Amino acid sequence: MASDGFTTCLWFDGRAEEAAQHYISIFKNSRLGRITHYTGVEPGGPAGSVLTVEFEANGQKFVGLNGGPEFTFSEAISFQVHCADQDEVDYYWSKLSEGGEEGPCGWVKDKFGVSWQIVPTALLDMVADPDPQKARRATEAMMTMGKLDIAALRAAHDGA
Repeated sequence: MASDGFTTCLWFDGRAEEAAQHYISIFKNSRLGRITHYTGVEPGGPAGSVLTVEFEANGQKFVGLNGGPEFTFSEAISFQVHCADQDEVDYYWSKLSEGGEEGPCGWVKDKFGVSWQIVPTALLDMVADPDPQKARRATEAMMTMGKLDIAALRAAHDGA
C-alpha cells in the first residue's frame, strides 16, 4: 500500500474555503488544491456548497472540512511556526492573531479559532541548554511574555 504521509483535517462551520485562502496568503510555499461540494446525499450542507478544500500551507498538507457547528477547535491541538528571527516572529504573530486573540508564551488563536505557537528557533536552543540555570532563566522570561522577544529571551538566558 503506497502512502504519501498524512493530511491534517480541520473542521470548520462553513468557512473552510475562507480559512484556506487566509492561510495560503500568510505562508510561503502554499497553494490551494481540490475543492469538493456537497452533492445533497451527505448530511451537513446544501447541495452545491463547499464540502472540502485541500490546501498546502508552508508545504504542509491540510483539508478544510465544512462539517457544521458540532465541533470547534481547542488549544489541545496547535501548530508551531518556527521562526528564524524577530521579523518572522512579528510577521506571523501579527498575521495569525489578526481577528483572533493573543495569548501567553507565544500562543495566538486565529480568527477561525485555530491555535498557533509562534516559536523562535533560538528559544528552542535556549531552553535545551545543558546549563540548567540558563535554560531556567530563558523559560522564566518566556512565561512572562505574550509575543516572544528574542533579544529579551537571550538576555535572560545569558543572565544579563
